[in-house]
Amino acid sequence: MNTTPQDNTNPTQNPAARGDEATDDTVAQQRRIQASQDRKDGAEQSQEGGESSAAAPGPGRTEPGTPLPDQHLEKPGHEKDMELKPRFEAPGYQGSGKLQGFAAFITGGDSGIGRAVAVLFAREGADVAIGYLSEHEDAEETRRLVEAEGTRCITLPGDVKDPAYCQTAIRQVVDTFGKLNVLVNNAAFQEHASSLEDLTEERFDETFKTNIYGYFRMAKAALPHLGRGDCIINTGSVTGLKGSKELLDYSATKGAIHAFTKALAHNVADRGIRVNAVAPGPVWTPLNPADKSPQDIQKFGEQTHMKRPAQPEEISPAYVFLASPACASYITGIVLPITGTAGDGA
Repeated sequence: MNTTPQDNTNPTQNPAARGDEATDDTVAQQRRIQASQDRKDGAEQSQEGGESSAAAPGPGRTEPGTPLPDQHLEKPGHEKDMELKPRFEAPGYQGSGKLQGFAAFITGGDSGIGRAVAVLFAREGADVAIGYLSEHEDAEETRRLVEAEGTRCITLPGDVKDPAYCQTAIRQVVDTFGKLNVLVNNAAFQEHASSLEDLTEERFDETFKTNIYGYFRMAKAALPHLGRGDCIINTGSVTGLKGSKELLDYSATKGAIHAFTKALAHNVADRGIRVNAVAPGPVWTPLNPADKSPQDIQKFGEQTHMKRPAQPEEISPAYVFLASPACASYITGIVLPITGTAGDGA
């Protein structure tokens, strides 16, 4: 069944937004993958407590270091359920109209990096559409935050693996805002595996179809609506730069995203459309507590030079920079690493 997005300004009064069969199937599949890995982790891991380490300070305030809360979220992961809430407000960031009059669509925009980007895009004057899978309460909160910045927001639930959703969602953004200037491909699926033998065909397909097929399909749907000065920004990862021992499939998709970014930038340069990627290191979002075991999540980010994960508000200004023609009109085909470690994090 194809996914048809809704203008879900009040999902609690919109049963269609909650009852989509394809989206429910995807959530169930992701939870099956997660449950299988959780059983393996329970059999293999010993109970070890984390030790505190000195975390480098963030923008004007103390950042939480390790150990982080030993919380494990059920997929797809809801920000509202996190014991330690991610910081997305960027209180020191002052808007200056860099995206005034723009319309942007952010997949995975309900929480984490996507939410932080949505808030700053709105602070810079853009109307924002939020794509997400099934996290209705998180998406509604992000809509409220965007509107509090003084711009418009719509929420579009659906599965980026579905080509029909990608086409219909882009069309609804254009119908609502009259245009599309910035596409942020940010939706992702991640589940660790300790060995290649644990990486099932189902898991491999879910990761690739969400992380790279979804980017391809969204970019293809958006391209006819983008013009000179407009752009696509893809969310890559440090894992795509150096690999990750327990994220074989996820790392492969992020490497593919980096290559796709560079190739597409070359492909559409003569149309005046820029394509870039941001490659974050560890970031405190629902994606990771919904993947890592309670023992491992306590130490998340401590391997970086900063000794902590980034907060989403430390990543989101890079998306503003790359989206704004005033800042990045001569930048295309780059993968910008923000890894908390010297060099590219490798």
